[in-house]
Amino acid sequence: MEQKTNPMRHLDRLGIAYTAHDYGDQPLGGMEVAQATGEDPREVFKTLVTESKEHRYYVFLVPVTGELDLKKAAASVGEKSLSMIRSKDLLGLTGYVHGGCSPLCLKRPMRVTIDATAEGLDRIYFSAGKVGQQIEMAVADLPKALDFQFADIRKPASE
Repeated sequence: MEQKTNPMRHLDRLGIAYTAHDYGDQPLGGMEVAQATGEDPREVFKTLVTESKEHRYYVFLVPVTGELDLKKAAASVGEKSLSMIRSKDLLGLTGYVHGGCSPLCLKRPMRVTIDATAEGLDRIYFSAGKVGQQIEMAVADLPKALDFQFADIRKPASE
């Protein structure tokens, strides 16, 4: 690992165990990341940022094997509707670029929701805040690192 990212330093400060994984600096899709690192794709989560009509921002983590259901996501945070933010707005809002957005150490505070499937996992992988780097940590340690809620926010597999 070349250099620690802010999310890694955050976990270090809190004394939370994690493993950093490097898969190169090419932006890859979530399933490609799981294949490149040999991780179980059900444990690899992508970080998605949404916006309400009132310009409130929310972060959602869903497994790379699934897709965010915007209606379920909106309901989980008490909004009528949400839309995905534009990629060009991501850096200014989060401090991260597309493909390297972490739920930890966001530039501005945002409510974080993790898909309920994570509750049944021992470990979770998500972006370390830089394209090409992933953090692996115990799901049980998430509450120590992040203020979040679990909710059913994925589209059903048949859609």
